[in-house]
Amino acid sequence: QVPLVESGGGLVQTGGSLRVSCAGSGRYVNTMAWFRLAPGKERDFVAAISSAGGTYYADSVKGRFTISKDNAKNTVYLQMNRLKPEDTAVYYCAARSLGVVSMKGENYAYWGQGAQVTVSS
Repeated sequence: QVPLVESGGGLVQTGGSLRVSCAGSGRYVNTMAWFRLAPGKERDFVAAISSAGGTYYADSVKGRFTISKDNAKNTVYLQMNRLKPEDTAVYYCAARSLGVVSMKGENYAYWGQGAQVTVSS
């Protein structure tokens, strides 16, 4: 079991910024991603970063969100700027041992507990 511990999130007004972090074991993790789950909706892919540092984003967050990682700390970050009310969701970090990024949640074996992000209008 790879423990993933999330932190960050919170409440912000439209146009504001938040950051969520995910700390996890680096030994078995090569790809990390963020997904989000909004009330009444399906889980959506947000962003991912491969072992080589390649980044991938959902169209809805491109240009506003940035995924990054600190290998020394085994931590991945999601910086969210210019937030919109439709970004409101519980954000989950996910990890997989394969180095190839997937945008499908079922391809990730390890998950964090979730962090609430609420954007008020």
